[in-house]
Amino acid sequence: QSRGQWVGFCIFTALFLGLVPILNTMVGPESALHVPDYMISLIGKFLCFAIVALAMDLVWGFTGILSLGHGLFFALGGYCMGMYLMRSIGTDGVYRSELPDFMVFLDWQELPWYWHGFDQFWFACLMVAFVPGLLGFGFGFFAFRSRITGVYLSIITQALTYAGMLLFFRNETGFGGNNGLTDFKRIIGYSLQEHDTKLVLYMVSVLALAGSYLLCRSIVASKLGRVLRAVRDAESR
Repeated sequence: QSRGQWVGFCIFTALFLGLVPILNTMVGPESALHVPDYMISLIGKFLCFAIVALAMDLVWGFTGILSLGHGLFFALGGYCMGMYLMRSIGTDGVYRSELPDFMVFLDWQELPWYWHGFDQFWFACLMVAFVPGLLGFGFGFFAFRSRITGVYLSIITQALTYAGMLLFFRNETGFGGNNGLTDFKRIIGYSLQEHDTKLVLYMVSVLALAGSYLLCRSIVASKLGRVLRAVRDAESR
Protein backbone atom coordinates (compact mmCIF):
# COMPACT_ATOMS: atom_id res chain seq x y z
CA GLN A 1 0.00 0.00 0.00
CA SER A 2 1.35 3.41 -0.94
CA ARG A 3 1.85 6.25 1.50
CA GLY A 4 -1.07 8.13 0.00
CA GLN A 5 -3.38 5.17 0.55
CA TRP A 6 -2.34 4.91 4.18
CA VAL A 7 -2.94 8.63 4.64
CA GLY A 8 -6.40 8.27 3.10
CA PHE A 9 -7.19 5.33 5.37
CA CYS A 10 -6.11 7.25 8.47
CA ILE A 11 -8.12 10.31 7.46
CA PHE A 12 -11.20 8.20 6.74
CA THR A 13 -10.92 6.44 10.11
CA ALA A 14 -10.31 9.69 12.00
CA LEU A 15 -13.29 11.39 10.37
CA PHE A 16 -15.71 8.62 11.27
CA LEU A 17 -14.17 7.86 14.66
CA GLY A 18 -13.72 11.40 15.89
CA LEU A 19 -15.49 13.99 13.77
CA VAL A 20 -18.94 12.39 13.64
CA PRO A 21 -19.22 11.96 17.46
CA ILE A 22 -17.97 15.53 17.94
CA LEU A 23 -20.59 16.89 15.54
CA ASN A 24 -23.20 14.86 17.39
CA THR A 25 -22.33 15.80 20.98
CA MET A 26 -20.59 19.19 20.80
CA VAL A 27 -22.45 20.92 17.97
CA GLY A 28 -25.96 22.13 18.79
CA PRO A 29 -29.07 20.96 16.89
CA GLU A 30 -29.52 24.47 15.50
CA SER A 31 -26.28 24.15 13.51
CA ALA A 32 -26.25 22.81 9.95
CA LEU A 33 -23.20 20.71 10.91
CA HIS A 34 -25.02 18.89 13.70
CA VAL A 35 -25.27 15.11 13.28
CA PRO A 36 -28.58 13.96 14.85
CA ASP A 37 -28.82 10.85 17.02
CA TYR A 38 -30.65 8.79 14.42
CA MET A 39 -27.77 9.33 11.98
CA ILE A 40 -25.37 7.73 14.46
CA SER A 41 -27.32 4.46 14.35
CA LEU A 42 -27.84 4.70 10.59
CA ILE A 43 -24.16 5.31 9.81
CA GLY A 44 -23.27 2.47 12.17
CA LYS A 45 -25.44 0.10 10.13
CA PHE A 46 -23.79 1.28 6.91
CA LEU A 47 -20.38 0.58 8.44
CA CYS A 48 -21.47 -2.96 9.30
CA PHE A 49 -22.64 -3.50 5.73
CA ALA A 50 -19.28 -2.18 4.55
CA ILE A 51 -17.60 -5.09 6.35
CA VAL A 52 -19.72 -7.45 4.23
CA ALA A 53 -18.64 -5.50 1.14
CA LEU A 54 -14.99 -6.06 2.08
CA ALA A 55 -15.62 -9.79 2.34
CA MET A 56 -17.33 -9.78 -1.05
CA ASP A 57 -14.41 -7.90 -2.58
CA LEU A 58 -11.98 -10.46 -1.15
CA VAL A 59 -13.94 -13.46 -2.41
CA TRP A 60 -15.20 -12.07 -5.71
CA GLY A 61 -12.73 -9.33 -6.59
CA PHE A 62 -9.49 -11.12 -5.71
CA THR A 63 -10.49 -14.78 -5.98
CA GLY A 64 -13.03 -14.49 -8.80
CA ILE A 65 -15.64 -16.56 -6.96
CA LEU A 66 -19.09 -15.00 -7.11
CA SER A 67 -20.80 -15.89 -3.85
CA LEU A 68 -24.46 -14.97 -3.56
CA GLY A 69 -24.70 -16.36 -0.03
CA HIS A 70 -22.78 -13.82 2.01
CA GLY A 71 -26.04 -12.49 3.39
CA LEU A 72 -26.54 -15.79 5.19
CA PHE A 73 -23.18 -15.62 6.98
CA PHE A 74 -23.80 -11.99 7.93
CA ALA A 75 -27.26 -12.90 9.23
CA LEU A 76 -25.96 -15.85 11.26
CA GLY A 77 -23.51 -13.60 13.08
CA GLY A 78 -26.27 -11.07 13.67
CA TYR A 79 -28.60 -13.75 15.00
CA CYS A 80 -25.97 -14.96 17.44
CA MET A 81 -25.67 -11.49 18.91
CA GLY A 82 -29.45 -11.10 18.74
CA MET A 83 -29.88 -14.25 20.81
CA TYR A 84 -27.65 -12.73 23.48
CA LEU A 85 -29.68 -9.51 23.41
CA MET A 86 -32.90 -11.51 23.78
CA ARG A 87 -31.48 -13.39 26.77
CA SER A 88 -30.36 -10.07 28.25
CA ILE A 89 -33.97 -8.87 28.43
CA GLY A 90 -34.58 -11.33 31.28
CA THR A 91 -38.01 -10.87 32.85
CA ASP A 92 -38.47 -7.36 31.43
CA GLY A 93 -40.36 -8.67 28.41
CA VAL A 94 -44.08 -8.41 27.81
CA TYR A 95 -44.81 -11.78 29.45
CA ARG A 96 -42.35 -11.35 32.36
CA SER A 97 -40.79 -14.71 31.60
CA GLU A 98 -37.21 -15.93 31.44
CA LEU A 99 -38.05 -17.19 27.95
CA PRO A 100 -38.03 -14.74 25.02
CA ASP A 101 -41.48 -13.27 24.37
CA PHE A 102 -41.97 -15.05 21.05
CA MET A 103 -41.36 -18.41 22.74
CA VAL A 104 -43.96 -17.66 25.39
CA PHE A 105 -46.40 -16.59 22.67
CA LEU A 106 -45.78 -19.86 20.80
CA ASP A 107 -46.23 -21.86 24.03
CA TRP A 108 -42.66 -23.08 24.37
CA GLN A 109 -42.12 -24.66 27.79
CA GLU A 110 -38.34 -24.48 28.00
CA LEU A 111 -35.37 -22.89 26.34
CA PRO A 112 -33.98 -24.89 23.37
CA TRP A 113 -30.53 -26.37 23.88
CA TYR A 114 -28.95 -24.17 21.22
CA TRP A 115 -29.97 -21.06 23.16
CA HIS A 116 -27.96 -22.05 26.22
CA GLY A 117 -24.83 -20.00 26.78
CA PHE A 118 -26.15 -16.95 24.98
CA ASP A 119 -26.79 -15.23 28.29
CA GLN A 120 -23.03 -14.57 28.33
CA PHE A 121 -21.63 -11.79 26.15
CA TRP A 122 -18.26 -13.49 25.59
CA PHE A 123 -19.99 -16.66 24.41
CA ALA A 124 -22.15 -14.71 21.95
CA CYS A 125 -19.07 -12.92 20.56
CA LEU A 126 -17.38 -16.28 20.11
CA MET A 127 -20.41 -17.71 18.30
CA VAL A 128 -20.63 -14.64 16.03
CA ALA A 129 -17.39 -15.79 14.41
CA PHE A 130 -17.61 -19.55 15.01
CA VAL A 131 -21.08 -20.34 13.61
CA PRO A 132 -20.70 -18.56 10.22
CA GLY A 133 -17.12 -19.83 10.02
CA LEU A 134 -18.18 -23.42 10.64
CA LEU A 135 -20.91 -23.23 8.00
CA GLY A 136 -18.54 -21.59 5.52
CA PHE A 137 -15.87 -24.21 6.12
CA GLY A 138 -18.33 -27.09 5.73
CA PHE A 139 -19.91 -25.66 2.60
CA GLY A 140 -16.58 -24.75 1.03
CA PHE A 141 -15.06 -28.15 1.80
CA PHE A 142 -17.79 -30.11 0.05
CA ALA A 143 -18.27 -27.60 -2.79
CA PHE A 144 -14.61 -27.38 -3.78
CA ARG A 145 -14.02 -31.06 -3.14
CA SER A 146 -16.69 -31.71 -5.76
CA ARG A 147 -14.96 -29.16 -8.05
CA ILE A 148 -18.04 -26.97 -8.31
CA THR A 149 -17.06 -23.66 -9.86
CA GLY A 150 -18.39 -20.74 -11.85
CA VAL A 151 -22.08 -20.06 -12.12
CA TYR A 152 -22.93 -23.40 -10.51
CA LEU A 153 -21.23 -22.39 -7.28
CA SER A 154 -23.04 -19.04 -7.35
CA ILE A 155 -26.41 -20.78 -7.74
CA ILE A 156 -25.65 -23.16 -4.88
CA THR A 157 -24.67 -20.31 -2.55
CA GLN A 158 -27.91 -18.56 -3.44
CA ALA A 159 -29.85 -21.76 -2.76
CA LEU A 160 -28.08 -22.10 0.59
CA THR A 161 -29.19 -18.60 1.54
CA TYR A 162 -32.77 -19.32 0.54
CA ALA A 163 -32.75 -22.55 2.53
CA GLY A 164 -31.47 -20.64 5.56
CA MET A 165 -34.23 -18.07 5.16
CA LEU A 166 -36.89 -20.78 5.06
CA LEU A 167 -35.40 -22.40 8.15
CA PHE A 168 -35.34 -19.20 10.18
CA PHE A 169 -38.84 -18.19 9.09
CA ARG A 170 -40.39 -21.30 10.64
CA ASN A 171 -41.74 -20.71 14.15
CA GLU A 172 -40.82 -24.19 15.36
CA THR A 173 -37.09 -23.65 14.80
CA GLY A 174 -36.94 -21.17 17.69
CA PHE A 175 -35.49 -18.12 15.93
CA GLY A 176 -38.48 -15.80 16.02
CA GLY A 177 -40.20 -16.86 12.81
CA ASN A 178 -41.41 -14.07 10.53
CA ASN A 179 -40.96 -11.44 13.25
CA GLY A 180 -37.36 -12.32 13.96
CA LEU A 181 -35.73 -11.14 17.19
CA THR A 182 -37.06 -7.81 18.43
CA ASP A 183 -37.44 -5.52 21.45
CA PHE A 184 -33.77 -5.46 22.45
CA LYS A 185 -33.23 -3.54 25.68
CA ARG A 186 -29.64 -3.73 26.89
CA ILE A 187 -26.14 -4.95 26.12
CA ILE A 188 -23.72 -5.95 28.92
CA GLY A 189 -25.99 -4.05 31.31
CA TYR A 190 -26.23 -0.79 29.36
CA SER A 191 -29.50 0.39 27.88
CA LEU A 192 -29.58 0.39 24.08
CA GLN A 193 -31.79 3.47 24.19
CA GLU A 194 -29.15 5.59 25.89
CA HIS A 195 -27.27 8.06 23.74
CA ASP A 196 -23.87 7.08 25.12
CA THR A 197 -24.49 3.40 24.39
CA LYS A 198 -25.39 4.14 20.78
CA LEU A 199 -22.29 6.29 20.42
CA VAL A 200 -20.01 3.59 21.81
CA LEU A 201 -21.54 0.96 19.51
CA TYR A 202 -21.00 3.33 16.59
CA MET A 203 -17.33 3.74 17.47
CA VAL A 204 -16.95 -0.02 17.84
CA SER A 205 -18.39 -0.36 14.33
CA VAL A 206 -15.82 2.10 12.98
CA LEU A 207 -12.98 0.18 14.62
CA ALA A 208 -14.39 -3.14 13.40
CA LEU A 209 -14.50 -1.84 9.83
CA ALA A 210 -10.96 -0.46 10.07
CA GLY A 211 -9.73 -3.76 11.52
CA SER A 212 -11.50 -5.74 8.81
CA TYR A 213 -9.92 -3.59 6.13
CA LEU A 214 -6.44 -4.08 7.59
CA LEU A 215 -7.03 -7.82 7.85
CA CYS A 216 -8.14 -8.02 4.22
CA ARG A 217 -5.12 -5.97 3.13
CA SER A 218 -2.79 -8.29 5.02
CA ILE A 219 -4.38 -11.33 3.38
CA VAL A 220 -4.10 -9.84 -0.09
CA ALA A 221 -0.43 -8.94 0.47
CA SER A 222 0.45 -12.40 1.81
CA LYS A 223 1.25 -15.67 0.06
CA LEU A 224 -2.41 -16.62 0.48
CA GLY A 225 -3.36 -13.48 -1.44
CA ARG A 226 -1.18 -14.55 -4.36
CA VAL A 227 -2.88 -17.93 -4.31
CA LEU A 228 -6.30 -16.23 -4.38
CA ARG A 229 -5.32 -14.15 -7.40
CA ALA A 230 -3.94 -17.25 -9.08
CA VAL A 231 -7.31 -18.95 -8.61
CA ARG A 232 -8.99 -15.99 -10.25
CA ASP A 233 -6.56 -15.74 -13.19
CA ALA A 234 -6.21 -19.47 -13.92
CA GLU A 235 -9.18 -21.18 -12.34
CA SER A 236 -9.29 -23.97 -14.92
CA ARG A 237 -5.70 -25.08 -14.33
